[in-house]
Amino acid sequence: MSEPRTANTAKPLGPTGWLRSANGSLAGMQHLGLVAALVLLCIVGLVTRPENFASYSNLVNILALASTIGVITVGMTFVIIGGGIDLSVGAIMALASVWATTLATQSYGPWVMALCALLVGTGAGLVNGLLIAYGRLVPFIATLAMLVAARGLAQRMSDRKTQLIRPENSAIVELSTTRVLGIPLLVYIFAAVVVIGWVVLNRTTFGRRTFAVGGNPEAARLAGIDVRRHTMLLYALSGLCCGIAAIIIMARTTTGSSTHGDLYELDAIAAVIIGGTLLSGGRGSIVGSILGLFVFTLITNLFILNGLNTSDQLVAKGLIIVVAVLLQRRNLKERSL
Repeated sequence: MSEPRTANTAKPLGPTGWLRSANGSLAGMQHLGLVAALVLLCIVGLVTRPENFASYSNLVNILALASTIGVITVGMTFVIIGGGIDLSVGAIMALASVWATTLATQSYGPWVMALCALLVGTGAGLVNGLLIAYGRLVPFIATLAMLVAARGLAQRMSDRKTQLIRPENSAIVELSTTRVLGIPLLVYIFAAVVVIGWVVLNRTTFGRRTFAVGGNPEAARLAGIDVRRHTMLLYALSGLCCGIAAIIIMARTTTGSSTHGDLYELDAIAAVIIGGTLLSGGRGSIVGSILGLFVFTLITNLFILNGLNTSDQLVAKGLIIVVAVLLQRRNLKERSL
């Protein structure tokens, strides 16, 4: 007798390259479409605000803004490909920044601050993973609870006040002020996270297991993969990315605050979705997510440069997400025919 089929029978496809990732030629077309969208947005920027948009300072601002959310987006890509969702990333980043900028932590120097941010982020992600993998909680509920708890704990620790980085810990701030070839160091950190994430997802056993777990958890279990352990590690990885993002936001703002990362989870999820990753899991790519991230970052930048209302910006982002999901459904129907 054959094994019973699970609800999600999508077959995870192996990665083949930077453009043809887990979705084969379909992903390549999606990525090229995103590149075309980026070119179009750049043309709009050059036409509407040529001096401001093409300025060196504005390009650096775009990269700096993309760096913070981009690191979180890398972790979110792993989680969604693995069949999950993480609503707590913004709150975890805020908690890590507050914890790292407490006076007790700062007295030990910048390296301890950075380590603290990484440990807090990874620890919070690990709690999410344990609740979901072993506590059998739905990812939406578990991470929603973490969102509320982490934000509340950050407010309690900081007494709802912004905590400044002390002058003796300026090495953290120098990540934003020090430039190599005219580009801030924090952008290089973001690029390193993207490259490492791509290699892990596309060239390691961990990445192949992520596609398998997201595509068909039962089949992955029968193939000998410890699905619960792998799910736990995916959320720990997402938390680690939040810790790195906390270091970047501390460098950019010279502060730790419970308000950091507000709605970052929505931006990260949106970038992953329009980048071609399926919400049901099993298919996706780091390259697509980063292209999606830059689409949203450029939209935000253009709205700011043209003095447009932020509420209109949110409406535009919402419409883009809806269109991306509808296109995903249509592509899935075509593939099933």
